Amino acid sequence: MNLLPALTTNPPAALLSAVAALAYAVLAWAYPRLSAAQTRTLLAIAWLLHLLVLTVGLTDHPVRFGFGPALSVTAWLVFTVYLIESRLFPQLRARWPLAVLGTLAILLALLFPGATHPTLPSGWLPMHWALGIASYGLIGVAVVHAWMMQRAEKAMRLGTASETSMPLLTLERLTFRFVGAGFVLLSATLAAGWWFSEVFNNRFDWNHKTIFTVLSWITMGALLWGRWRMGWRGRTAIRTLYLSAGFLLLGYVGSRFVLEVVLGRS
Repeated sequence: MNLLPALTTNPPAALLSAVAALAYAVLAWAYPRLSAAQTRTLLAIAWLLHLLVLTVGLTDHPVRFGFGPALSVTAWLVFTVYLIESRLFPQLRARWPLAVLGTLAILLALLFPGATHPTLPSGWLPMHWALGIASYGLIGVAVVHAWMMQRAEKAMRLGTASETSMPLLTLERLTFRFVGAGFVLLSATLAAGWWFSEVFNNRFDWNHKTIFTVLSWITMGALLWGRWRMGWRGRTAIRTLYLSAGFLLLGYVGSRFVLEVVLGRS
């Protein structure tokens, strides 16, 4: 795949993307040496630059969308939730891993901007995309919290947990709240996808994207049921969440990656 057009179609947007990625990269690299105030300032700058990158991309004509922009929007949503949560829970410590995620997501969106969409069969179709991306974001947030749960649990076993660390039960409660919200949005995404398929194609399209998304929905539903009925927690719950997130990642992002990068199709 020739990456040059993706970088030269809109040079100002490409430059803005590079600056946003650099801001995230500087945060990830310099985080141990920054004060709390400096970290918050750089974090806010990177978040705002990322928002500008997304705004420019979504207002471009014709609109381009693919696995790169999908990951970029998801990463920005994860960062947004983290910024809000870190105000409520100052003990949260996941800044540099999220900064690395932001850097990679912006660079992937820059290199692989996706296919163009000059015409849409319905003005309501972007709602389906928005629901899907929002569910990606919430489930991504749940995965980040599950990772922090693992770290907190390991620190407790090793006796290295700090009094200022985030309580394990609080992390667990937040994780399942995001899982539940993500499940609701994913259900709405599947329902909207089914409706658009019936309206425009007269049938529900069981492609790879749909199959992996349904598998993620079933796995996530099983996780919530297991939590409610059998009290699933700890490693069982985390591994089930990772499996569900993996299926979801293979759905849209995975299928678009194969089409755009491996097969070189739009």
